[in-house]
Amino acid sequence: MKNKKYITLGFLSTALSITLLFSSTLMAESSTKKTEASRLESLAKFSKVISIVEKYNVDDITIEELMDKALDGMMKNLDAHSNFLSQKDYKRLKVQTNGEFGGLGITVGMKNGALTVISPIDGTPADKAGLKSSDIILKIDEKSTIGMTIDEAVSLMRGKVGDPIDVTIVRNGEVKPLFIHIVRGIITIESVHTKIINDDTLYIRVASFDKKVAADVGEAINNYRATTKGIVLDLRNNPGGLLDQAVKLVDIFVDEGDIVSQKGRKESDKKVYSATTRGTLTKVPLVILINAGSASASEIVSGALQDHKRGVLIGQNTFGKGSVQVVLPITKTEAIKLTIARYYLPSGRTIQAVGVKPDVEVAPGEVNTHKNEFTIKEADLKQHLEEELKKVDGTKKETKADTKEKKDIITPEMLNKDIQLKSAVDILKALIITQGK
Repeated sequence: MKNKKYITLGFLSTALSITLLFSSTLMAESSTKKTEASRLESLAKFSKVISIVEKYNVDDITIEELMDKALDGMMKNLDAHSNFLSQKDYKRLKVQTNGEFGGLGITVGMKNGALTVISPIDGTPADKAGLKSSDIILKIDEKSTIGMTIDEAVSLMRGKVGDPIDVTIVRNGEVKPLFIHIVRGIITIESVHTKIINDDTLYIRVASFDKKVAADVGEAINNYRATTKGIVLDLRNNPGGLLDQAVKLVDIFVDEGDIVSQKGRKESDKKVYSATTRGTLTKVPLVILINAGSASASEIVSGALQDHKRGVLIGQNTFGKGSVQVVLPITKTEAIKLTIARYYLPSGRTIQAVGVKPDVEVAPGEVNTHKNEFTIKEADLKQHLEEELKKVDGTKKETKADTKEKKDIITPEMLNKDIQLKSAVDILKALIITQGK
């Protein structure tokens, strides 16, 4: 009797499992059918709108033009970095990637729907003309940037070397728009600059992340290893660049743990980049300079170093671009640029739209110094007498060696003109003392 009861229960259990499986299959099929029906309804609605516009629109417009406009509108409404590349746009993108062209030397992005300067590149026409991070570009020559994509704006700013361009900008703190005249030039970028501060501090400026950044920074660290007690890594106005170089740069300072992860809808778009012991070159105290012009790869570097508590971040909140775009061809002559993933820092926080917040916030500017004109010290008197002797004996001529030495050194006078850098050096001194380096 007991066996019959177990057999009956087993039969009921099997029947229930089959019923549940059958129900799940039916539900899945029903869900698929609903999704497919919804898809067909949406496509039918789209097709109907296209037909109505083609038939009744006041202007004569072809079906091809309507489709291009529809695709363009759809991509623009996804996010600020996705867009449809027409035949003309796609060709222009290839030229920008492979050819030589004239430009201004700025990186731009969309912030709160406005075309915004992420950063001017050091020594370029835009930098020399006075464009600054966070400037909002209202007009390029006579064309308004309202509703303009980043690619459209970039294509207008690029042009023949020597040709002039006028940009109208809105700048925080200015009551009226500013008109800036710039002459296009060939944009060549030296990504890594190194200097010495106070004989024992290595200053490394990374202007953008090209394919040699990690190697150049590593070479600088090795060259000055014997005298370096601390490092200032300057990522201000760095618009980003190659992800692998950002990862390798963090790896120079961090010997284990995640650096950045990339997450998208597809499994193939999900990746994690980690530090390695063999990539680490130095453990000396580190301070990182950031500002609103620090974007993308520079945000990954500064954020990862902050999460690992490897360095102190000085300056201002970064730009907030933490998304990944790819160009996907749809015909031989057209393509779409689509955001497929976002970057996440080791702590799991995102960069997108929020950026990286500094540990110590310092606004740009000069150090306010007050010199006591009524106090004369022996050193001041000695310097005064030496100046008088030069007038009699003739001023010493500056040699090439002296000039080179000055170019490689940041003097106290230079520090006083950059309060963010001065703050970084002062904090680094404290770290060197407390860590006993």
